[in-house]
Amino acid sequence: MNVALWVILGFFALVVVVLLYIMGIYNGLVQLKNRFQNAFAQIDVQLKRRYDLIPNLVETAKGYIKHERETLEAVTQARNLAANASAAAAANPGDPQAMQGLMGAEGALTGALGRLFAVAEAYPDLKANQNMMALQEELTSTENKVAFARQAYNDAVMNYNTRCQMFPHVIVASIANFQKAELFEIEQKEQREAPKVSFS
Repeated sequence: MNVALWVILGFFALVVVVLLYIMGIYNGLVQLKNRFQNAFAQIDVQLKRRYDLIPNLVETAKGYIKHERETLEAVTQARNLAANASAAAAANPGDPQAMQGLMGAEGALTGALGRLFAVAEAYPDLKANQNMMALQEELTSTENKVAFARQAYNDAVMNYNTRCQMFPHVIVASIANFQKAELFEIEQKEQREAPKVSFS
């Protein structure tokens, strides 16, 4: 009788230890997921700041480069597409489709801004405009903050993805439907750098 009782108690103790271990794995995955989602929120803040600066930049340039309407419209359109893609990614950080959409939209926006700055170089009055210089400086500063936030996000995603792939975490991740998160990478070299313009 005593042996049977000890076997039953031992079995229940083992079940409790296993359940606590599984609960620890699950909670760790939740913590890592929350960490990369919070890291994306920091990117989102900087992207919104960037999107808010662009209409002012376009308005300032509009007074000087009236004949470059196509370029100004391209920047505005790229900004709107990027803002929509950012909102979709913010709703579900790490989602592969949303992150791919954001990366593509950000690439198009960076290209459009580069074309705007190239056109602006041909207009000495615009280059000397204090408002344009201040906006360009703020945009460059924001681009740098986006780069730092992107690095923190990618580090958090890498930790999360690695943990989801490790044994026995992979079993819990699969059962609890923890999906692989997508990195926020900039693929083209010109997109990795903030648009550089000298208004001096």
